[in-house]
Amino acid sequence: MKLTIKDKEFLEKLKTALEDKELSIELKFDGASRLVLRKNYGDRIEKDFQMTRQGVRWRFQRLFNEIYVSAYETIYWIESQFGTALRKDALMIAKEQIKERKNLQKSYFPACCRRQSNN
Repeated sequence: MKLTIKDKEFLEKLKTALEDKELSIELKFDGASRLVLRKNYGDRIEKDFQMTRQGVRWRFQRLFNEIYVSAYETIYWIESQFGTALRKDALMIAKEQIKERKNLQKSYFPACCRRQSNN
């Protein structure tokens, strides 16, 4: 599953909140292991993310416990069937595709219209 623009914006905001120690991510064990977002209370979170706290929790759940874990399940299954010999090549292809996507964004959007990103 591909990330949407809203997902990417959410992840950028989440990264900042984690670096500022406003939020944290923890592994929770209660029958089924999962990642949980901690300290997601207060009006500041709603203002920073421009969504309700429930919306922040929902998007976190979807991204980290559905998409992210599912990607590793897929990798695990493929590598258990075919080994890890292709991993290096797959990572190289993924990096090339990301680089090409960024180059297309730069050529499509003038510099004045792009948001600054550390990626």
